[in-house]
Amino acid sequence: MMKKTEVLDKKADLAGPGIGSYEELEKVLPNDYRPLLDPKETQRAITAVKRFIEDGLCRELNLMRVEVPLIVDAESGVNDYLDRDGSRGPVTFRIANDHGLHPIDGQVVQAATKWKRVALQQFGMKPGEGLVTDMRAVRKDYFLDHDHSAYVDQWDWEKVITAEERSLDFLTKTVEGIWKVLKGAEDFALDAFPDLKKRQLPRLPEKLVFLHAEEILDRFPDLPRKARENAILQEHPAV
Repeated sequence: MMKKTEVLDKKADLAGPGIGSYEELEKVLPNDYRPLLDPKETQRAITAVKRFIEDGLCRELNLMRVEVPLIVDAESGVNDYLDRDGSRGPVTFRIANDHGLHPIDGQVVQAATKWKRVALQQFGMKPGEGLVTDMRAVRKDYFLDHDHSAYVDQWDWEKVITAEERSLDFLTKTVEGIWKVLKGAEDFALDAFPDLKKRQLPRLPEKLVFLHAEEILDRFPDLPRKARENAILQEHPAV
């Protein structure tokens, strides 16, 4: 019985939350941060780097860029809930539609996981083909910190693969392709915006190290999840 309890605790720990209070947040955020680029150059850099990464993902993973909706019909079933108990629900509102004769309950997208799979079929994607989209979403029930915002702007991609490709080797090669794009984006940003070199920050490693979450837990059994992630990065800067 004790062994079973330990396993359950391990699973809960692997999936546990990160920073959950502003008191904890204050301990990890620097209070002397100064940007290297002014606001105008920052926006130029963001635009250029995003374009570089998006083009790179399309090239490395054989993806096509598509637009994802910001609003979906609540009855469509393509919006995602961010948890199983429904405590983090989407922004919902009534669309009058034809002066109220045909109203629709609209939802602001929270995540595009389900929509992407529908889109793969709509666009007739074949094995080896996929899509990438710059998803914009609202997550009204998030805890807001340096990692999370109520407004989400992130890439989402999905690809059709065969049953034979559902392997660890294929997944590893895919992740390495993504890392190649991110490493290239770092080189591009430093060359295009030389002021970023003024602060001597560590460069991204050339190679990734692949570890299972269970391996990291076995390596640091007495540390909570976030602390384990920080500890393993001291040994392997890119995991």
